[in-house]
Amino acid sequence: MSVHQNLLGEPDPTLLPDEPGPREALAAGTDPAEVAASHPTSSLAWARLADDAFAAGRVVESYAYARTGYHRGLDALRRSGWRGHGPVPWEHEPNQGFLRALHALGRAAAAIDEKDEAERCATFLRDSSPTAARELAGA
Repeated sequence: MSVHQNLLGEPDPTLLPDEPGPREALAAGTDPAEVAASHPTSSLAWARLADDAFAAGRVVESYAYARTGYHRGLDALRRSGWRGHGPVPWEHEPNQGFLRALHALGRAAAAIDEKDEAERCATFLRDSSPTAARELAGA
């Protein structure tokens, strides 16, 4: 028996491919808008835009950025074999952009009183990665 065999029937964790370009550009202090323009499929860049807009009180703008990052992340998850459920571990750094965008979408939805979407996002985040839900709770 394989050590990694899942006996509970849950899908294997989805691990997104690494995209060092956007991560390194953001870490170097490049404006997230510039990173999103040059790497439009990067959930991390969109999540950073959403975080910055939210911190500045631009909640609707944050919602739009987060939704873009969320959908870009869903596309990447599907390309990586994700079938609509299962773990997306926070511990795998390339997954963090999607998880951050999902968190940001839920936060912005709550701020505009979109309660159903906020709860769906919170549930999706907890189901995908309990660690991400805990890590991002204070964000």
